[in-house]
Amino acid sequence: MVSNAYPHTPAGLPPLDPARAALRDHVFAHSLKTGDFTLKSGRKSSWFLDTKQTACRPDGIVLVADVALSLIPASGNAIGGLTMGADPVAFGIAAVAATRGHALRSFSVRKEAKDHGVKGRIAGALQHGDNVVITEDTVTRGTSIFEAVDAVREFGANVVLITVIVDRGGTCADMAKEAGITYAPMLTAPDLGFEFGS
Repeated sequence: MVSNAYPHTPAGLPPLDPARAALRDHVFAHSLKTGDFTLKSGRKSSWFLDTKQTACRPDGIVLVADVALSLIPASGNAIGGLTMGADPVAFGIAAVAATRGHALRSFSVRKEAKDHGVKGRIAGALQHGDNVVITEDTVTRGTSIFEAVDAVREFGANVVLITVIVDRGGTCADMAKEAGITYAPMLTAPDLGFEFGS
């Protein structure tokens, strides 16, 4: 049984504020699959997330931005993360933010440093001293997130927030706390009716 307001969301899930509830419904409609899957880690799971299916749809990225912009502090002036998982999320949020009077420069963190042209791992409009939001589509272990955090800090910018569309693994919160960074996922595995790490 589903509610009329959120037709793709199963009944009995934790209540969310309207922006997150609308995003969750989009994730159920386009990004979440159930079945028999082997995850990147090699572990088996009964559910799989391809949140690029939400981030790369025009209605989806607006819903992502609605939630993200409620989380990003006023001091935040740049957004990015490790390519490719972060790219559509960061670029989409920055574009929507611009239409709402919040200027966010966007950037990507390359997987390897470039040794020609503009060298290094940062590609895009990040500037030294920026207050950065690190983002990603889905986080399971936090490895990609913290690879981006390290690259941004090495570049000379400050990380003020980590946010992801869905926190699947539940380990990133402790990693962020240890690193002294605010962590605010848009959705979590329990919001979707699954246990962390399942």
